[in-house]
Amino acid sequence: MAALRTSLRSLSPSAIKALHITGRSGVQISVRNASIAQAALRNILDSQISDIQQAGTWKNERVISTKQASEIAVQGRNDKLLNFCANNYLGLSSHPEVIQAAKDALEKYGNGLSSVRFICGTQDIHKELEEKISRFHEREDAILYACCFDANTGLFEALLSPDDALLSDELNHASIIDGVRLCKAKKFKYKNKDMADLESKLKEAEGARMKLIITDGVFSMDGKVAPLNEICDLAEKYGALTFVDECHATGFLGETGRGTEEYLNCKGRVDIINSTLGKALAVEQVFDLLMNGSDLIKKVAENTKLFRTKMTAAGFNIIGEVTQ
Repeated sequence: MAALRTSLRSLSPSAIKALHITGRSGVQISVRNASIAQAALRNILDSQISDIQQAGTWKNERVISTKQASEIAVQGRNDKLLNFCANNYLGLSSHPEVIQAAKDALEKYGNGLSSVRFICGTQDIHKELEEKISRFHEREDAILYACCFDANTGLFEALLSPDDALLSDELNHASIIDGVRLCKAKKFKYKNKDMADLESKLKEAEGARMKLIITDGVFSMDGKVAPLNEICDLAEKYGALTFVDECHATGFLGETGRGTEEYLNCKGRVDIINSTLGKALAVEQVFDLLMNGSDLIKKVAENTKLFRTKMTAAGFNIIGEVTQ
């Protein structure tokens, strides 16, 4: 019991209350059962981690100690590293105007919203940003989510019923796959960028109340661009809606950064667009920079072509597609 009393002294009042104390034996059983369960969990996790390490798929975090930029400093190294894995495509996360806009907003509104949107968490800056996003993409309206993963997991369930059908590219982002799993609509998966297979699945989905074709605009794993015009042709032929995830296109693909549909001259044909402020775009100020004209998009395209040319000349096989 001395050991038990020592353990209890280290617990917070709320933790002790959570033990549902009914007597000495009750406390002993609760603590002992918790220890047994935790030990079992630890053994399971240790075994799984060992399997991951032996498979060569264990990943450690690289702790960055500088701003997100083309050159970064990483803890444990004395030299600077070139960062080729970031999604900060336009380099705007540390742009002076972006930083100043964030400071101004923090000064005016403080930090945090105190609630969810439908209670008291919607502020005028949310509506202003939604209006600016819809103008940028030339859409009727826009809705902000905390992150694009949430948007993808929430959209399909809200939009589709068991009477509907969705047709999803097999290489769509994991967030789309999760959203599809949560949805009660009939599910069809077509081969990556394969329009013959998509048409076959559309024929199978005949009779559904509503059909929705789902694709990434740019596939994040290989940089390939979806054939949006062909997808929209099939959508019109079979009376389907179209959804495009533009996370890896918005802000830098297309002449004015409006994404895959602009790049492929497909503007106005896609029904629903989903994108993110966490990659090429950073804050509302970025939309002003792009809509008022910027050479950043052109610079990214030039750098991309130079990189591909030099790497190919060095003997590397570069996948993806040449853009702009």
